[in-house]
Amino acid sequence: MEQLPNMRLTTQRQIILEELGKVTSHPTANEVYDMVRKRLPRIGLGTVYRNLELMADSGIILKLEVGGTQKRFDATVAPHYHVRCTSCGKVDDIDIEVQSQINQVAENSSNYMILGHHIEFSGICPKCLEEKKALSLH
Repeated sequence: MEQLPNMRLTTQRQIILEELGKVTSHPTANEVYDMVRKRLPRIGLGTVYRNLELMADSGIILKLEVGGTQKRFDATVAPHYHVRCTSCGKVDDIDIEVQSQINQVAENSSNYMILGHHIEFSGICPKCLEEKKALSLH
């Protein structure tokens, strides 16, 4: 069995990683559970949740904690930004250059040792925009 940083790559973890890597929708633990259950019908939600938390704590995946919403998980660990729909809660990656110089600016003005930053844009996704347009036409 392969190794992950600081942990063994169990069959359950491998399948969780594979399923998470197939999507860019930043699924919740429940959504990952639904995906994984198709391949491991006897796996429990608690097992999926614990493994997601362990892998996030180890830096293998990202855990997105968006104010007041369920935690979401991301297989892309390289620095990148997200955009969240304020209507439906969908989270997508946004393809813009990471502004690494902002870390130094923040460090200079705060006296903190800045380790990184997370920026999330908010807006309305194309699907919700279409639905709003359709509603306004009726």
